[in-house]
Amino acid sequence: MKRLIHTILVALCALAPATATAQTEHGFKAITVESDFTDNGFNWFRHALLLAAGDSQRSNAMTIGWGGIGTLWRKTAVTVYVAERRYTKRFMDNARYFTVMAFDDRKDEILEYMGTYSGRDGDKARALNLHTAFTANGTPYYVEAAMVLECRTMYAAPFDPRYFKDDVPKQMYSNFPAGIHTMYIGEVVNAWRK
Repeated sequence: MKRLIHTILVALCALAPATATAQTEHGFKAITVESDFTDNGFNWFRHALLLAAGDSQRSNAMTIGWGGIGTLWRKTAVTVYVAERRYTKRFMDNARYFTVMAFDDRKDEILEYMGTYSGRDGDKARALNLHTAFTANGTPYYVEAAMVLECRTMYAAPFDPRYFKDDVPKQMYSNFPAGIHTMYIGEVVNAWRK
């Protein structure tokens, strides 16, 4: 009987999502997005967030205001968009994982700076006195964030203007200096909140 109970417990632990593991480092606690994410998905990206990708050798982050959250391919997913000429795009294209971060403290200062300056010109995290940490998957995030979603990229493709069905994207990209956006869809594999 003890062996059966042990086998069942081992099987249940193997089925538990990665987000169930508690992480107390830097004051974060693991959350399960399906039950613990309480923000309005229609408004979450309107408040601007940070997107980060890279590894322990090189990484970059940028402010994002476009995105979506929901379910795709039976996975809890986040969709983000990065324009062709953004420095962060090379990191997104080369990394398997990315993070999306929300901030409480110094939010306006951090998001303004990260959205105005390019990582090509210097270390934006250092300029803001942000401290980079890395998940078990090696994904960068800032310990000053209030919430971190770690996502595994499942799909990435640039928008194709041939398929724009409305004048809004046609007009936007007719004179958009950063180039057309690439859509990245990531499965949320970990989530932490302070």
